[in-house]
Amino acid sequence: MRRYLPTGHDGGMGRVTCMGLTTLDVVQVVDRLPGPDEKMVASDGWVVFGGPAANAAATSAALGVPTRLVTALGTGPVADLARAGLDAAGVEVVDLAPTVPELLPVSSVLVSGRSRAVVSRNAAGAPDLAEAAALIDPALVDPGAGGDVLLVDGHHLGAAIVLARRARAAGVHVLLDGGSWKPRFEQLLAHVDTAVLSGDLVLPGRARPGSSVEVDALLVAVAELGPRVVARSSGPGPVRVLLGPGVVEELSPERVPAEQVVDTLGAGDVLHGAMAAALAGGAGLLDALAWGMRCATTSVRHRGALTWLA
Repeated sequence: MRRYLPTGHDGGMGRVTCMGLTTLDVVQVVDRLPGPDEKMVASDGWVVFGGPAANAAATSAALGVPTRLVTALGTGPVADLARAGLDAAGVEVVDLAPTVPELLPVSSVLVSGRSRAVVSRNAAGAPDLAEAAALIDPALVDPGAGGDVLLVDGHHLGAAIVLARRARAAGVHVLLDGGSWKPRFEQLLAHVDTAVLSGDLVLPGRARPGSSVEVDALLVAVAELGPRVVARSSGPGPVRVLLGPGVVEELSPERVPAEQVVDTLGAGDVLHGAMAAALAGGAGLLDALAWGMRCATTSVRHRGALTWLA
């Protein structure tokens, strides 16, 4: 399969393992988000697998990098739909809860241009999968011939901590998709090499950062918990990157005119999946992040998190 990676970085032999959440998304496209007690007719809709780790894995696989997804699907028709979709996307699935019935969460998603509303229980109903993660094949996180990458999204946290600890000890690059702060998150951050935070992540007891000075303070605070590099995305705005003590870079994404924005759902997942693929292909951190931003910018011009890949 041809690898679609940054120029000059498509000869690596690495692979990507994504650890985290899979959902089944029921998506409805509407002109605007409805108000209380309001009924509305959608202009479009579809059912597809979702979740940060699953979308990132599908992105990485579509870019030509061998990709595994370690997640919890369970049994039942909902799980079967998600499993079939992941298989069609070329993602190898390792299910940590293969016998648990009706485990996979269903997400209700309303999309209206730049606006969206998502309701899901995420991994809240799942058991602690740390023991299951400890029993899986060590080859999932051992370094291969090139630079392997483990991407964690913070869901199924017990399992994520187990795999991240093993991966980092084995020399595998651990990349965090930091969508929001979760209980015990600091335990995961202790085993992360690079953390890419969303604009929604706020540290406990702190206000949401506004100015670049406040953003940089957030990056420093997260770096003190373990990661060597910390970045923070801000939707269509610039990405601030802390590369080391006092060393901050800023990357600006391509501007997308408002009339070209079709759907921002999953753009962050695309960024992380494409970045992981680029790192596995031998790109440097900033090149990989810029590539992820480029892919995310492309994705918002299309419906859903994955249709741009076609």
